[in-house]
Amino acid sequence: MLGCLAVAGLSPVPVLAGFAAFYIASAVTYRLPIPVQPMKAVAALLMTQAVAPGMLAASGVMIGAVLILLALTGLADRLGRLVPQSVLAGLQLGLGLSLALVALRLIGTSPLLGLTVAALLAALLALPRLPGAAIGLGAAIGLGALTGAPALSLPEGLHSGLAFVWPGLDDFAQGATRVALPQLALTLTNAVFLTALVAGDYFGPSAAHVTPRRLALSSGLANLLLAPFGALPMCHGAGGVAAHHRFGARSGTAPLLLGLALLALAALPAGTAFAILGAIPAAGLGALLLVASAELALSRRLLDCRPSCRPVIALAAAATLLADPMWGLVAGTGAEAVRIWLVRRVRA
Repeated sequence: MLGCLAVAGLSPVPVLAGFAAFYIASAVTYRLPIPVQPMKAVAALLMTQAVAPGMLAASGVMIGAVLILLALTGLADRLGRLVPQSVLAGLQLGLGLSLALVALRLIGTSPLLGLTVAALLAALLALPRLPGAAIGLGAAIGLGALTGAPALSLPEGLHSGLAFVWPGLDDFAQGATRVALPQLALTLTNAVFLTALVAGDYFGPSAAHVTPRRLALSSGLANLLLAPFGALPMCHGAGGVAAHHRFGARSGTAPLLLGLALLALAALPAGTAFAILGAIPAAGLGALLLVASAELALSRRLLDCRPSCRPVIALAAAATLLADPMWGLVAGTGAEAVRIWLVRRVRA
């Protein structure tokens, strides 16, 4: 989100308000720390190419409509059950490694500060009752102020209110091929299937209602309703579940407070929100992401897998790391089919 605001020059008010609304709705709906995050393919496109507001809104509307259709027809649940456990382990490993690379790049902006905060967070993991993320973030801001470490670079003067933008036909045509289709593959794997799986791992029976169908429906409604008002296309995410759980969140209170905090930021006077967000050192944010990446990558199904599943996991992880989760899903599924065939041949 911060990268899209800083690089793409989006107006912060609708972006912050959109995340606030979706986080509050997720807290009420799931009553668990189910995260909200920007859609990665959309964010990458925004930070590398010029995207008109109409095309951005069109992409969000189209993605939302498809997700709602998959939820209402029950296809979201059926597709999720088809993915083998070995492939899911590879996807989690690949996503964790991808997040770790982002974290290391951020830590590299001020290695001493980043490694100090990472060490503090590692020590706090032994004290789960303490708010490790809040302490680590506070330490990062304090050390950043003392050392002059590079902070997050955010532009000024972009504080504007909500404005309804209804896309034109050309926006829908370009948004479908440039944004919506690539993003749907990522959303279905990471934000729907894997999020439901990881939530079940962490919260057990309490997460029985966190199904692919519900995740697709909540993401679809959020984008369909909020994208025309300037919100960034959003979804849930397995990495966010891991991060929330690692830093102590166990109920819907954490996402509710996050949503209210983002709403308060959106309502602040011009420039104040960016001043607050800009006080976070990039290396400190990297340290937090590094801990979350390890939590996501080292899943239970990775540690408990059969030896014959390891090549499948490695291939799915490599494809996810080098390309994206959709290619990881394709490569892993193919490798799993070969593994099953070989196992049957050996047994015969």
